[in-house]
Amino acid sequence: MPEPPAWLLERGIGASRLPDRVHAGGCWDARKRCTAMSMERARRALAEGIPACPHCRPDAALGME
Repeated sequence: MPEPPAWLLERGIGASRLPDRVHAGGCWDARKRCTAMSMERARRALAEGIPACPHCRPDAALGME
């Protein structure tokens, strides 16, 4: 079985489906609207102002608190 992705980007609901939150892989609050992304892309998303999930805290895991 493949290993789950380390970082996820959750998109919102609706036609625009804009990025909504960044998750660490395996987060219990990650929904079906998530896609895998690289560590570099996760850092960039957080730096661009996409919120970090308050449960899995990918910002803390990436040292970007």
